[in-house]
Amino acid sequence: MALRKFVRPEPGRVPAAVLAVLVHLVFFAFLIFGLNWKTESPEGMMVDLWSSLPPAPAKTAPPPPPKPVEPAPEVKPPETKPLPKPEPLKPETPPPSKPDIAIKEKTEKPKPEKKPVENKLQLEKERKEKERKEKERKEKELQEKKEQEQREKERKEKAEKERKEKERKEEEQREKERKEKEQKEKERKEKAEKERKEKERKEEEQREKERKEKEQKEKERKEKAEKERREKEQQARVAAEVEQLRREQEERDRLQAEAAAQARLAKEIDEYKARILAKIRRNIVMPQDLPGNPVVEFDVTVLPGGDILDVRLRKSSGFAAFDSAVERAIALSKPLPLPPDPALFPKFRNLSVKVHYLE
Repeated sequence: MALRKFVRPEPGRVPAAVLAVLVHLVFFAFLIFGLNWKTESPEGMMVDLWSSLPPAPAKTAPPPPPKPVEPAPEVKPPETKPLPKPEPLKPETPPPSKPDIAIKEKTEKPKPEKKPVENKLQLEKERKEKERKEKERKEKELQEKKEQEQREKERKEKAEKERKEKERKEEEQREKERKEKEQKEKERKEKAEKERKEKERKEEEQREKERKEKEQKEKERKEKAEKERREKEQQARVAAEVEQLRREQEERDRLQAEAAAQARLAKEIDEYKARILAKIRRNIVMPQDLPGNPVVEFDVTVLPGGDILDVRLRKSSGFAAFDSAVERAIALSKPLPLPPDPALFPKFRNLSVKVHYLE
């Protein structure tokens, strides 16, 4: 049974494979046209097909191989019945292969006809030889693959080792550079810190000096201001005392002047009130023989100029004749004598007139 799997050919094996295929094709043609068919199924055969070879001509599937050479037991090949004679097929011309591979194009001459038994033995022998070569080839390929894998493994291990060594050295270099950078940064920070502290110390000294100078100036300013304040307070106190003495003297003078003026006004008021009372008494017609010394009192509302607006009895003397006589005398006394100073008129607007029966 032909194999459908294509495998990349190995160098040097292509001509042999091509030759084997051509021999089989010639042998099949001889069987089909030169022999009588029997009911007995021929033995199967194995043929390798390479990807670089031309495609094989279509041919009838051969009968299934005997059990010893069957595929895996789980897949049973279908039984085939003998087929009628197929028409001969012309092999296709294979495409040109690589220059370094020589392909045999001519077919070998058919060998003399052999008997069926000999053909069967020959086929079995060729099959076993082919299986042996195929086994050797696969073992060789397996060994080469293992060696290749071992070489690849060793190469990868070496490359991995070199990579790790390179990474280690790079890491060591980076670590060294990092430590150097950290040391430089530390030194830079220490220097900067030292410079900062020195600068702060000088600035603090300068500030302390300026603060003391400012305090001294402030102290001197306060002392001077305090001295000036005390002097001003002394001057102000003296001035206040002088002013106080002056005001007191003025107040005394004012009070004396007011007292004198009040005295003059009071005297003038009393004088004009006496004139009014005298005028009223001159106009009284006294009733005769009143006992004792009765007193009558009237409230008189006076207008500017001395005219009388109203006369009201405040307190009776107990004698109607005397009260009426005094009221008529008040009315007859207008205009009442008033001081010439208008400022004194309020003292006479509401005038209280008290008249005794006996003077």
